[in-house]
Amino acid sequence: MSIAFKTLIFLEQDSTVRSILQNPELRPGLENKRLMEEKFKTLNNSFFLYNPSVYFTILDFNHSVYTSYPPKEALNYERLRNNSGFNLERMETASYHWVSSDDNYVFRDVSTSPYLLSLYAYMKDRYNEPYGMARISIDYSFWFQSVLKQSTLRQEYFLITSQGENISQSVQDSSLSAAIKKQIVSQEDSEYFTDKTSDTLINYIYVESLDWYIVNRIPLSILFTEIEELKRQYFVTFFVLMGAFILMTFIIASTITRPLSHLQNKMREVVRKNLKVRLPEQKFRGEILELTRTFNTMLDDTNELIRQLKAEERQKEAVHFQMLLAQMNPHFLLNTLNTIKWIAIREKNEDITNMTLSLGKLLEASLSTEKDLVYLKDELELVQAYVHIQQIRHNYQFKVTYHYEEQIQYALVPKLSLQPLIENSIMHGVGGLEAQGWIEIRIYRIGNDKLAVEVEDNGIGMDQSRRLQRQAIGRKRPGIGLSNVRERLKLLFKEQGSMEIISSDEGTLIRYTIPFLLSTPYVSEPGKEHHTI
Repeated sequence: MSIAFKTLIFLEQDSTVRSILQNPELRPGLENKRLMEEKFKTLNNSFFLYNPSVYFTILDFNHSVYTSYPPKEALNYERLRNNSGFNLERMETASYHWVSSDDNYVFRDVSTSPYLLSLYAYMKDRYNEPYGMARISIDYSFWFQSVLKQSTLRQEYFLITSQGENISQSVQDSSLSAAIKKQIVSQEDSEYFTDKTSDTLINYIYVESLDWYIVNRIPLSILFTEIEELKRQYFVTFFVLMGAFILMTFIIASTITRPLSHLQNKMREVVRKNLKVRLPEQKFRGEILELTRTFNTMLDDTNELIRQLKAEERQKEAVHFQMLLAQMNPHFLLNTLNTIKWIAIREKNEDITNMTLSLGKLLEASLSTEKDLVYLKDELELVQAYVHIQQIRHNYQFKVTYHYEEQIQYALVPKLSLQPLIENSIMHGVGGLEAQGWIEIRIYRIGNDKLAVEVEDNGIGMDQSRRLQRQAIGRKRPGIGLSNVRERLKLLFKEQGSMEIISSDEGTLIRYTIPFLLSTPYVSEPGKEHHTI
C-alpha cells in the first residue's frame, strides 16, 4: 500500500506522464505507449518492485489506456473509466480511495486471483484540475503467499474481512472456526487470545483502511518450545557475558588497578616526604609508564617552582628593606625643609618660604606610593609648585600658561606625569634663551574616550640643548624623565597609552594620550565624599 501511494505521487510529479495524458496528440500513439512503459520500468527499478503482485493502469480523458503488463485482449476504455472505483462520491473529500475486492479482468493473463486490492485516484495538476486517472492494483493473494513462502515457523496466517469472510490463508487447507472469527470481528483493535478447543494462540491486527483483519495462529506447544529455546539462549548468553565480564575485570585489575593503587601509595609517600620521592619507572609500561613519567616531571617542575618562589621571596624582602631605607631620606629632607621654611618665615624671606612650600608639596607627592592615578587638578597643583621653584631659580625668565576645560579637572592622569615634561621644556628649551620664554600646557579631550596632554615651548630645541650641555659639562648620560613617563604609560594603559615628541630649533611639543577616565566626586551623606567613574 505504501508503494502504491509513492507510485501515484511519482506519476503525478512526472512532467512526461502529464504531457502524454494532457496532450496525447503531440506524439504518435505508439510513442506515447513506449514512453509510459519506460516510466513503469523506472518505477519498478526505483522501488525494487520487480514483483508481479503490483500492477498499474493509467487512463487519460482522450480514450487512451496504459498498463504495466500489456493484456492479451484490447481493453474497454469506457468500462475502465466508468468503474465504480472512480466514483468521486466514494472518494468523499480525498482524490483517492481503496477498493478491497476489485474485479481482476485487466490482468487475468498474469494474475490468477479473481479479485485485487486497488488504489483508485484522480491525477491533478497544480491548479487542482484532473488530467488523468490511475488504478494501482495489488494481488494480495500472491503477495501473501510470497511473503510467507520463506518462513520456517510452523504458524498459520489468515486474511479475513470485517464480516468474517476468508480472503486468503498461508496454508491452503487451513481455516478459522466461526467462533474464532466472531470473537475477532467483534472489536476493531489488535489483540490476542487463547483458543482452548484447538490449543492455539490467536493474534490479530485490524487494518482500518481496508476493513480487514490479519490473523496469526500458532500452536501453544510450538510457542512454549520457542519460549524455552529463547530462555535457554538467554541464560547461555547471560553466563557467557558474565564470564567474559569477570575475565575482563581480572585483566583490568592486574594491568591497571594494581599499578594505580601502587602509584597512589607512592603519591601519599611523596606528600609525607615533601616531594623528595621519585616513582620507579622500570616497573610499569604503557599508559601507566607515561603517567609515572608525567608525575615525576610534575614533581621536578614543582620543586623548581618552589626554589624560584623562595628566591623571589628573598629578593622581595631585600627590595622592601631598601624601600624602607630609601623612604627615610625624603622624610629627613622634608623635616629639614620645614625647619628652613620656619627660619625663612621668621626672617621674612618670601622667596625661600615659597620655594620650601612648593618643594614640600613635591616631596609629599613622591612619598605617597598608594595611588598611580590622581585628579588632573591635583597634578596641576604639583606642576605649579615645581614651576614656581624653577621661575625663582631662572629669575622669572619664562612664563607658563594653562589651557583646559573646567569639566575635565577630575579626569584621572598618571601621578607626576606632567612634571617631567615641564622639566624637559625648561632644561632643553626656555632655560637656554636670552629672550623671554613661554610654556603652554594644554589638556583636552579627543572624542569621547581619549584625553590628550600637551606641553609646548619656544625654546632652542632638545637636540641643540643636548649639544650645548655636552660641550659645557661633558654630559653623556641621557635623561630618564621622559622615558620614565613613557614606560609608566605603557604599564598603566598598555596599547591605549602613547607619547610623541616633536622638536625643532623653534621649540618642542610633547604630547601623550591616555584613555579618558572621569571620576567626579559627589556627596551622598554629610562628611562623606564618593566618586563616580
